[in-house]
Amino acid sequence: MAGKTLHPNERKLRELLLYVSQKCAFDPAFGAAKLSKILFCSDFFAFARTGAAITGVEYVRTRNGPAPRALESVRDRMIQERILGLQEVVLKSGKVQTRTVSLRQPGLGIFTGGEIAMVDYVIDALSDNGSQTESGLSRWMVGWQAAREGETIPYTTVFLSNEPLSEAEIFRGLEIAAQIKRTAA
Repeated sequence: MAGKTLHPNERKLRELLLYVSQKCAFDPAFGAAKLSKILFCSDFFAFARTGAAITGVEYVRTRNGPAPRALESVRDRMIQERILGLQEVVLKSGKVQTRTVSLRQPGLGIFTGGEIAMVDYVIDALSDNGSQTESGLSRWMVGWQAAREGETIPYTTVFLSNEPLSEAEIFRGLEIAAQIKRTAA
């Protein structure tokens, strides 16, 4: 996978924005942060599984989580073109949540079945919005955790984990270190 090159595809990002907005239209927790998290996880999990991201766009660390660097500009153009809308919803807490609303059917012909299946998997995984799902996903977000505000999150960070090593992993690491030390001497 080291030889794979990412080719950012803004068209795929645009259609994915429409698709995710449509699929999550009735999710009470769907807002800007969740949209970005769905896009991020879909792209990064696809990269981990196949060596190729769905959109290949650059993601950055924001205060609310990872987000495509071009998200606002792409979203704003889509709003001007009247294919995407914004809806403000007042939550029980009094907080205003901004949701994207698909104003046309997404063009899914540019995606493979596996790509849409990955997006659907991520949407389903995040649908209960429970702390267990969120904490389970946080281990896949090491790149976001390590990045500074506005800094790019490399796709390869999907292979990193912040989970503690098991005893077996520690033992194996010590074995390898000892072997390297013996061969270097």
